[in-house]
Amino acid sequence: MIDLRNKRNFPLVRIIMAVMFFVGLFAASLSAADAVIGAPKKAKPYKIANTDRLRIAIVQEDELTSIVRVDAKGCVNLKYVGEVILAGMTISDAEKAVENAYREGRYLRNPQVTINVEEYAQREISIQGEVRNPGRYPLPAETVMTVLDLVTRAGGFNDTAKGTEVKVTRFAADGKVAKVFVVNVESIIKGKGANRTDDTSLELEPGDIVFVPQRII
Repeated sequence: MIDLRNKRNFPLVRIIMAVMFFVGLFAASLSAADAVIGAPKKAKPYKIANTDRLRIAIVQEDELTSIVRVDAKGCVNLKYVGEVILAGMTISDAEKAVENAYREGRYLRNPQVTINVEEYAQREISIQGEVRNPGRYPLPAETVMTVLDLVTRAGGFNDTAKGTEVKVTRFAADGKVAKVFVVNVESIIKGKGANRTDDTSLELEPGDIVFVPQRII
């Protein structure tokens, strides 16, 4: 043990205190970095897709419990009420839609519906054009992936890519084009422009096609 009363030990004490100070700073910086970099992205509420297999149950109405698959029109066929559109809805919104169908059809006065996804549809997004690894990529359920994430997963831009005008095409449940928008991915990478990496408008949805054009040389 160091005797602090001995003046000859003062230089050693100062060295030890300095080392402890810098170790503390280093540990704090690592913790801060972990909080930002290591923080997982928030789970995205799942939206029902075509070919999902759903278990739809109504409290105290066992005969109405069914396991159905969402068809190509985004509908499920339910006993007594027929087709109900559920594709594109969150689970809670779909439960309300089924409740409304039975209530408006005057089959049940106050139905309480629960929906569980028994089998998820295959969820894919694709990227084409000037990236190193174009192709289809899986989009796991309840997972957020942005345009920048997909470009990164595809190996990044080629040298001839025009990263300022990356086009995203989105389709409706019936297969028709629902929306087309352009993203300046290059400005996001550089931290410039209006868009940020946490901008929810840049989140991709199943079936989205991303195209990276070639810049004019």
